[in-house]
Amino acid sequence: MGKLKDRYIRFDWAIKRLLRDKANFAVLEGLLTVLFEDKTQIVEILESEGNQLAETDKFNRVDIKAKNSKGEIILVEVQNTREVYYLERILYGVAKTITEHISLGESYGNIKKVYSISIVYFDLGKGNDYLYHGQNRFIGVHTSDELQISTKQEDAILPKYPREIFPEYYIIRVNEFDKVAKTPLEEWVNYLKTGEIEPDTKVPGLSEAREKLKYYSMAPAERYAYDEHLNAIMIQNDVLSTAKLEGLTEGRSKGRAEGREEGRAEGREEALLSTARNLKAMGLSMEDISRATGLSKEDILKL
Repeated sequence: MGKLKDRYIRFDWAIKRLLRDKANFAVLEGLLTVLFEDKTQIVEILESEGNQLAETDKFNRVDIKAKNSKGEIILVEVQNTREVYYLERILYGVAKTITEHISLGESYGNIKKVYSISIVYFDLGKGNDYLYHGQNRFIGVHTSDELQISTKQEDAILPKYPREIFPEYYIIRVNEFDKVAKTPLEEWVNYLKTGEIEPDTKVPGLSEAREKLKYYSMAPAERYAYDEHLNAIMIQNDVLSTAKLEGLTEGRSKGRAEGREEGRAEGREEALLSTARNLKAMGLSMEDISRATGLSKEDILKL
């Protein structure tokens, strides 16, 4: 007889709502500890201009900006559907974070290292792994050695590798994971993909998630908003898959293709507006409705 598994809230929903609460830091700390292979403690969740949904800034999509016990900044972002210029947006987010966290006139020595973690639920491109890591290293073109920079610190000359300062990037391609989870990282990626957690797990963060992210612990209104969120994701992914198949079909005229896209866009917008109306009628706050649907507060006020 197989093990019974409770139903848990998906990470992409939890990161926008529950994981910002200090009482739930252990869940996110567990993921970071497993990913970095180093115990990571969150000092605080940073809220700043770069963490807001601003209409004037199309690249603002950071879900959580955290600070670890070393003062380094960690950006965690979940993306459910394909977006144009995805890599450029990641780069922009990191660059903006660096400039946000150093004041004019401060020494460059005060710049903190930034880690960017992208959890993607769509086909990002070619590659056989589910986890990719990017890091800045300066390697000799002819000698293949790694460059060390001499830096003065507290009246001493110390060697420093550029990778100790430059940002690091992690991309977790959730849908590429198709293994039986045996390691802590595999258990985490399996949860990211399926929402399932083993009852006897000892993996950092997941044991806490079993207690804090139970689906049936949510209030009815919150559960309804969550279910609508899942439905919206399914609709979006279905539309994208349909569009991809249609794009491969020969004999389609450009005009008909544009008409279909306009119709699908209108359908998605109406579905979001309908969801927002229902959530508004149930008394959810403006901020919660905005997070659940992606609509601006101005659009919600018009409903």
